[in-house]
Amino acid sequence: MNFDLVIFDCDGVLVDSEVISCRAHAQTLARHGYPITEAQVLERFLGVSDREARQTIEREIGRSLPDDFEAQVKEATLKFYAGDLRAIAGVAAAIAAIGLPKCVASSGTPEKIRHGLECARLYEQLSPHIFSATQVKRGKPAPDLFLYAANEMRAAPERCLVIEDSVPGVTGAVAAGMTVLGFHGGSHCLPGHAEKLLAAGAALVFEDMRELPDLVGKVAQKPGLNAGFSAG
Repeated sequence: MNFDLVIFDCDGVLVDSEVISCRAHAQTLARHGYPITEAQVLERFLGVSDREARQTIEREIGRSLPDDFEAQVKEATLKFYAGDLRAIAGVAAAIAAIGLPKCVASSGTPEKIRHGLECARLYEQLSPHIFSATQVKRGKPAPDLFLYAANEMRAAPERCLVIEDSVPGVTGAVAAGMTVLGFHGGSHCLPGHAEKLLAAGAALVFEDMRELPDLVGKVAQKPGLNAGFSAG
């Protein structure tokens, strides 16, 4: 089996942004009467689209958040990005070394994805094949975004390899019939995160992006690879 497409998540896979995003969400929610810590945002909403996270919170509090809530979160996030955002170590070289078509499929808005990739100097490497959960009805953990990206890139789902760092992302990619490598090298990944990714269906997990090009070849040679293998 050979893969025809590699699909990258953005936050936590390409850019080390999950902690920053959680800080922005926590601060904005607190201003609107929903006290929550960065750690709680990370635990509850890692990999979930902003739209679906908002719907969950509104159900809990029994009222709507302001119409411009997402805009407020975006403004706070972009402010933090300017000073704190970095690319995941080694990811630019890994992308360059993988000789397959590539795209991005992220829960973020198009503006947030682009700004993050530009801050990390990765946008030119991956543009224009960048897809957002705002383009589909259901975000991760539904398979919609991955299937949409595959269709746009003219690749069969079973011949797509997904690089994900979140349980909803792994769950969605597996539901789409794709093979998943779980990355647990971001600053937001706590002990035990690799095991969560494996339990969600990742074919294997790794924590150093320098390993990725070799892992792509390894998984392609072993399409029946059992979950439970940890690289490194």
